Amino acid sequence: MSDKNRSQWDLGRFIETLTYFEVIPLLNWVQQLIQGRPQDDRDKPNGGRNVGVILVAGATGGVGKRVVKRSLEQGYKVRALVRDIDKARSILGSDVDLVVADITKPETLTPVVMANIEAVICCTAVRVQPVEGDTADRAKYYQGVKFYQPEIVDDTPENVEYLGVKNLVEAAAKYLPQTNEKQIFDFTKPSAELKEIWGALDDVVMGGVSASNIQLVENAALFAGNVSTANSGGFASVRTKNFDPPFNLSGYEGVKLRVKGDGQRYKIFLRTDTKWDGIGYSYSFDTVANTWVDIHILFKDLIPVFRAKIVKDAPPIEQSTICSFQLMLSKFEYDGELNPKFSPGGFALELESIKAYNGINLPQFILVSSAGVTRPGRPGINLDEEPPAVKLNEQLGGILTWKLKGEDSLRASGISYTIIRPCALTEESGGKELIFEQGDNIKGKISRDDITELCVQVLKVAKACNVTFEVKEGHNTVKSIDWQRLFSNLEHDK
Repeated sequence: MSDKNRSQWDLGRFIETLTYFEVIPLLNWVQQLIQGRPQDDRDKPNGGRNVGVILVAGATGGVGKRVVKRSLEQGYKVRALVRDIDKARSILGSDVDLVVADITKPETLTPVVMANIEAVICCTAVRVQPVEGDTADRAKYYQGVKFYQPEIVDDTPENVEYLGVKNLVEAAAKYLPQTNEKQIFDFTKPSAELKEIWGALDDVVMGGVSASNIQLVENAALFAGNVSTANSGGFASVRTKNFDPPFNLSGYEGVKLRVKGDGQRYKIFLRTDTKWDGIGYSYSFDTVANTWVDIHILFKDLIPVFRAKIVKDAPPIEQSTICSFQLMLSKFEYDGELNPKFSPGGFALELESIKAYNGINLPQFILVSSAGVTRPGRPGINLDEEPPAVKLNEQLGGILTWKLKGEDSLRASGISYTIIRPCALTEESGGKELIFEQGDNIKGKISRDDITELCVQVLKVAKACNVTFEVKEGHNTVKSIDWQRLFSNLEHDK
């Protein structure tokens, strides 16, 4: 192309783009030096901030403290419900979101405690006083394994295992989301943080002169500008900075956009790579001029793309590490094909929201109960062959009877749930194969580490929804578990 046919390229805007997205660290260092403001990790977009909370009850107990840690490792935003904040700080550390409440006192389960929850994992347990024959039987049954104190002490099984669980279930029912959607960006409620996350990324980075921006207008965000094909350009886009931690969208089928466009075809990119010029997972969608529409995009339909070319050997998108989003209007589709609905010049795309969605239910309330809850008083049970808790249920305050009533309160609530009945909990290391059964007949033991992993994983398993089961460990050590397959043969509660 001759010089006289080229439009003026804007070097300043090119540098602004690189600086905004922190492509060249030196440029950002100089900018911070000029502004007199050091880099602060709190300035980084947080993918956990815009999603719901996993509320962990019994968070300082043997299972609960592990659930808190493992959920954070999996990218969830976690809120720990505790009765003693000083004790909780000493066990969970200073970086965990703590709320003080007591499930036996429903008035403490306030909107502050329950706000923005998307799931509850209840690991509470009451410590009962030993009775005659209990300590020796327990030591023999658990083969000398070290015990860990429950989270709730000096209370009654009725108050904790039944009334406390019932209180938590009733409170959760008021706050858990009623749809199978997770809000990612809500442009109807603009915030200063939301405004700072998105920035323009136009063809100026390759010598073009297209220009765009994103503005927060009334009840929406407006992605608008001018696309020019001069200088071999032809695209305008807005992209988020990288989120740290990233969004964890495991268990969802795709993302849904609520948009009003101008009749052109746009693209969305989701990225799991924090690199400036890495692979993006793309989907093209058509708009209807001046009409609000919902665009449903399945994760499985996203196309891996590098510089507008399809990457044929790229793996499917990793839904647990979505670090950035991008919207684009381009004259190209993929591999050199042209966008059939593209026209150069001015454009405008309004957005109300971007959400993750699911066409199926997932468990919202995980209750750690106990194997043996139906055995006390069951005809044909030989108590001499049963674990201590079953054999001494009445002497221990009817602990298993009240656990069963707590389960029943959850089953009757209308909340989607999973009830896990572990056999004897131990402090042994995890990583064993898991054996599931239903009917409450199995005996054995299982590591708290393995119960923890189970609690966190069922949040993503639709087949675990409205299921009650018993679990013990097998003899073999395993490197990984197919969680979907493990639940495939279990029957849903009636």
